[in-house]
Amino acid sequence: MEELTRKIREKARSMGATVLAHNYQRPEVQDAADFVGDSLELSIKAMQTDAKTIVFAGVDFMVEQAAVLNPGKTVLTPEPGSICPMAWQIDPPVVEEYRKKYPGAPLVVYVNSFVEVKALADYVVTSSSASKLVSKLDAERILFGPDKNLASYVAETTGKDVTAVPLNSYCPVHIGITSSKVMAAKDKIPDAKILVHPECPPETRRLADFVGSTSQIIKAAGEMDAKRFIIGTENGVVHRISKLYPGKEAYPVSQDTICPNMKKITLEKVYRSLVEKETAVKIDEKIAGKARKVLERSFTLLGVEVPWLRK
Repeated sequence: MEELTRKIREKARSMGATVLAHNYQRPEVQDAADFVGDSLELSIKAMQTDAKTIVFAGVDFMVEQAAVLNPGKTVLTPEPGSICPMAWQIDPPVVEEYRKKYPGAPLVVYVNSFVEVKALADYVVTSSSASKLVSKLDAERILFGPDKNLASYVAETTGKDVTAVPLNSYCPVHIGITSSKVMAAKDKIPDAKILVHPECPPETRRLADFVGSTSQIIKAAGEMDAKRFIIGTENGVVHRISKLYPGKEAYPVSQDTICPNMKKITLEKVYRSLVEKETAVKIDEKIAGKARKVLERSFTLLGVEVPWLRK
């Protein structure tokens, strides 16, 4: 494994490439990457490098998003079959259906979606920015999708009437982090703090000491005055916390809190994508341009400088 990691780094360096890995990736894939983080965070990080080739160890919408934000660069996926089931739950016909049903209601689209959906949205958010952006909207009813649990979290934290698009959209991994599993883990480690993702069900979130995105969970583990943590998101985050904070102890809610699509990506596939360069993602630039405009509008409302417009 160490030899393969060395070969990945040497090959990437020789061809001017950068390797990105999402926090949910296998530990060895995280360790081989140049940057590890959340999906949008990584796409922006890629923009800030001189690399002309990007290998993104993440699911389909993440790789697509990196291509949208890095026009002119080659974006490779190590595993084209690594999909996000939740992203597939919303498409343009679903958006049209809800627009007609709730005319005038702003549509806020979760970053876990495809470019065709982002291009039709009023705003695009991450799990860390969703509540902040929605709270700034001058509307009481908000359309939010995909993910009914994140939609309910946004409703709870903003007091807005938030309708999930579609109504039963969810992440198969996070919906499986039930309150009973969390309580069972807490019984085994009673002094542990519970950190969960807002895609978890409401009853699970109510048990948490902290609710936030994967990057926010990782940061909270480092900052909180506690040694042990029960991590209510995909188990790849446990490795990330353990690596960043050796003095802390992170435990998964359960051993089966795994995204099988993230885990399809291996070191061998990362290396092969660098060598063969056959899995480049192609994006319709007209649609990508519309999606970037929506992202720009979203960054502006949040009071954040648009990364690709920096001078």
